[in-house]
Amino acid sequence: MERKYILLLGEEFTDSEWLEPALHAQGLRSELHSRHARLFVSAATPLLRLPSGGVLIGRIFDRQGNAVVDASGFNGTADECEHRLLSDTWGEYLAVHMADNDEGHMVRLLRDPSGAVPCVHRFEGGSGFATSDIVLATHLGIHRKEVDWQAMAHGLAFPYLRTGRTTLKHVRELLPGSTLVCHGDEVSAHAAWSPWNLVSKGVRHVDRDAAIADVRTAVSAAVAALSASDRRLVVELSGGLDSSIVAACLAGDAARATFCTLVMPVTGTDERPYARLVTDALGCSLATQKVGFENVRFDFPLSPSAVVPAMGILQNAVNDAWEDAGTGCDADSYLSGGGGDTVFCYLKTAAPAADAFRENGPVAGLTAVRDLSTLHQCTFWKAMRLTLRKLHNPPSGTWRKDSRFLSPTHTPDTPDHHPWLDMPAGALPGDREKIQDLVGTQLFRDTAPRSAGRSMHFPLLTQPVMEACLRVPTWMWIDGGRNRAVARDAFADRLPRGILERRSKGSYTGYMAAVYTRNKHGMRRFLGEGQLAAHDLLDCRALADFLDRELAPRDLSFLRIFDLCAAENWARQQA
Repeated sequence: MERKYILLLGEEFTDSEWLEPALHAQGLRSELHSRHARLFVSAATPLLRLPSGGVLIGRIFDRQGNAVVDASGFNGTADECEHRLLSDTWGEYLAVHMADNDEGHMVRLLRDPSGAVPCVHRFEGGSGFATSDIVLATHLGIHRKEVDWQAMAHGLAFPYLRTGRTTLKHVRELLPGSTLVCHGDEVSAHAAWSPWNLVSKGVRHVDRDAAIADVRTAVSAAVAALSASDRRLVVELSGGLDSSIVAACLAGDAARATFCTLVMPVTGTDERPYARLVTDALGCSLATQKVGFENVRFDFPLSPSAVVPAMGILQNAVNDAWEDAGTGCDADSYLSGGGGDTVFCYLKTAAPAADAFRENGPVAGLTAVRDLSTLHQCTFWKAMRLTLRKLHNPPSGTWRKDSRFLSPTHTPDTPDHHPWLDMPAGALPGDREKIQDLVGTQLFRDTAPRSAGRSMHFPLLTQPVMEACLRVPTWMWIDGGRNRAVARDAFADRLPRGILERRSKGSYTGYMAAVYTRNKHGMRRFLGEGQLAAHDLLDCRALADFLDRELAPRDLSFLRIFDLCAAENWARQQA
C-alpha cells in the first residue's frame, strides 16, 4: 500500500502557480485545501473523505477487522472524529483536518498508534510542511537536508529511543498515537493514545481465560485484515513463537502465501527445523533465502527518505534477502512477527512477580515467584530475592544512557521527552518495563524498508493487538514458568507442539560476530575518517583500543560498533 502525501501550509504555497504542476509531475494531486493549506496525495494512496471536513490517508478497519469504506458516521468536530477513530476503529492511517476561522488557520494531524503511515514535519511562523517522505520537500526546494549534530549525539547516547526529534535540522516526526495542531503561528503535539490507559487496575484483565480470548481475537483479526487485499504475500517465518502465530492465523488461506525463512552460514542460526514444523502443519512448503557474507557492507546505500540512522549492517543484509524473496514469488507484501517479544511481554526480570505482589497480595505473589524460578531455571529463593529487590527499586522509566566510545564533550545527560515514558505515580514495575520496551518498537519500520512497492505488515504492532496485550497483567505472561504464556495458550490448538514447547530463541549473534571479525579493520577506517569523528562525537582512543582487541566469547559489545557505523553511514549520505 502506497502512502505518499505532502501537506503545505502558508500563503506562499496556496497562491503559488508552480506548485501544482511540480507535484503533478511527481504523481500527486490536490485532495484537500483551505485558504492557507493544501494537501497533495498520490493516486495510489488510499484516501477516505471524512464528513467532518477532513480526509484519512491510509485505511481503517472496525473492531472486527472489516474494512471501513463508508465514513459517513465520522461527523462532528475534528476532535470528535479523532476520538471515534481511536476508540471504534484501528488501521494504518493519518487523519488530516484543516479549517479557517476568525482566529486564523488550523491544521490538525492524527497519526495512528501503529505508526504505519510516516509523518515528518517542519512548521514555523505559520507556514511549513508535513509529509510522508522528506524527499518530496527537498525536490520542491522548500527544505535542504542538513545533519543536526546535537540530535545525532542524543541518538548515540540514548540508542533506540525514538522521539519527536529527527537527526535532520528543523525536521521533526509526529510520533505514533499523537496529534499535531498548527493554529496560527503556534505548533503543538500531544499524545492522543497512550498505553498507560490500558494497564490501570480497572481496565486490566482479572480473568485469565478472558485475556487469552482477547489476545487470540485481536491477533487473528489483525492478520486477516492487513493481508486481505494482498494477492501474494511473503510470511517472514523465523521458527520462533511470534512469527509462528502470525503464520498460523493464515490457516485456510495459506495458498497465497510463501512461507520463507532465512539461512545463514553460521552454526546456531539454522531455524529451518522449527519453521518446517509450522509449514507442515499448514500443508505448505518452506522456502529459504540465504544471507551470506559476500555482500555485507557498512557503507551501503540508504533510502533518501530516512530521517534518522536506523538501518545497520545486519538490517541491510536481512532486508536485501527479504527483498529477493519477495521478487522471487512476485509478492505484494510482507507479513512479519516483529514486535512479538514486546507485546507478548517477554520480560527477563523479576518485574512480573513484583507486580503480582503489588496488585494481588502475597499468595499471588508467591505463585508468580514460583513461575519465575521455573522460567529462569533458578532456585525459588533467588527468584524471591530478585522480586524483593524489584519491589524496593522499581525501574525509573528513564531511558538508559550508553556513553561507550562517545566523546564526553557532546554527550547529553538526559534523554528527550517521549509521551509514553510519562509514567503515572504508583505504576507497577512490570508495566514500566513493558511500555518502555514498546517505545523501542517504533524503530522497527525504519529497519525494514522493503522497497519495490511492497507493503510491510506488522500485525502484532497494530492498535488492537497492543491494547489486548497491554490489558494482560505481566504475571499472567509467565504462568506455569513459560514466557509469553498467554500467547502460547491463545494459539495452543493452532501451533505444533514443538513450537508451543520451545523455550530457546534463535539468534543472529554468531552471524554478527563473524561479520564484525571480517570487517573490523574496514570499520576502523570508516569511523576514524568519518563525519562522527570530524564533529568530535567519538572517543577515538577508546574506539581504537577496543578494535585492537580480540573479541572475547559471548562479548556482545561489538554491536555498539555496528550502531556507530549505521550513524556514520547515514550522516555521509545527507549531503
